[in-house]
Amino acid sequence: MSTVSLQHIFKIYDGNVTAVSDFNLEIADKEFIVLVGPSGCGKSTTLRMVAGLEEISKGELRIDDRLVNDVEPKDRDIAMVFQSYALYPHMTVRENMEFPLKLRKMDKEEIARRVNQAAEILDITQYLDRKPKALSGGQRQRVAIGRAIVREPKVLLMDEPLSNLDAKLRNQMRAEIIKLRQRINTTFIYVTHDQTEAMTLGDRIVIMKDGFVQQIGTPQQVFDTPVNLFVAGFIGTPQMNFFNGKLEKTGAGYQIQCMGATIPVTDEMAQKLAAKGQGNADVIVGVRPEHITVQTEGGNAIQCTVEVSELMGSEFYLHATVGEGEKQQNVVMRIQTTELPAQFRAGVPYGTKMGFTFRSQLIHLFDPTTEKSLLAD
Repeated sequence: MSTVSLQHIFKIYDGNVTAVSDFNLEIADKEFIVLVGPSGCGKSTTLRMVAGLEEISKGELRIDDRLVNDVEPKDRDIAMVFQSYALYPHMTVRENMEFPLKLRKMDKEEIARRVNQAAEILDITQYLDRKPKALSGGQRQRVAIGRAIVREPKVLLMDEPLSNLDAKLRNQMRAEIIKLRQRINTTFIYVTHDQTEAMTLGDRIVIMKDGFVQQIGTPQQVFDTPVNLFVAGFIGTPQMNFFNGKLEKTGAGYQIQCMGATIPVTDEMAQKLAAKGQGNADVIVGVRPEHITVQTEGGNAIQCTVEVSELMGSEFYLHATVGEGEKQQNVVMRIQTTELPAQFRAGVPYGTKMGFTFRSQLIHLFDPTTEKSLLAD
């Protein structure tokens, strides 16, 4: 068993600067948890507190139900992979991987078995006699991961391990980490600022901002039902569009007036709003670029002017402006090529006027004051 429990964890630095505030999380055995958020949100500080590299100001940290607040890092049965690889340049790959086991005075045969097994899992057997300077960035990161997993830790911590790699290598290493996770029996806590990594790797994602947890859920949950404006804008590429609108109660249902168009509210959404006693109100309407439908002729649509069209193979990213003067705002639409009229299949010219509407079952509504979702449970 390798469970981790963080209960009311705070990190307060001298001068009363709170880096992490009331962090609560129960991590199950062999679960892959990803902490994600912008720079300075407290995710790496939280990871370092689990590792024992930062002192916990308040709260309780338990690993397998053992209180470890005051336990030395070496005695927590964890391993950590750093962003900078942190390999010893004068040692070979084999020696780097053997080092933590030699410190434990482990039997030579057991050391060799573990190193060879890890090298095979990570496909670095052919590099065991090389030194780090003779390896690429991706190979060095594999060695750093190998040095961590030979210890067979209860918990494997990874602090932005792919951020030094180029885009292609990052994609490859993401796949390697997914395969690694399937082959070793340990619990993962992974930190990243890249929401794509978070969505593809995590069983659950912890989204942080300014030291506070904003939402915890599966990748699908945080994508489909963001609890506030920050989560909605942070998760998803391109990011969600936001519009000012007015929610109107119409008998048993609701509708939204937004940028000159009337958007119907589905029965399911109306039931949620009614259950909360929601009346007429100003709202922020959120819609993802892929949930917008273009309308080139008439109808009840929001009018826009296309500024840039990017052909991405089977789809276009259309960057457009809506409204005029101070009320003008940008909108990004992700439209399948086949949904556009034939004359636009090669590109939508600058200045093209067109209308668009939302798939009403996929819109999100937020309170402009609290920024909380009006549709979240």
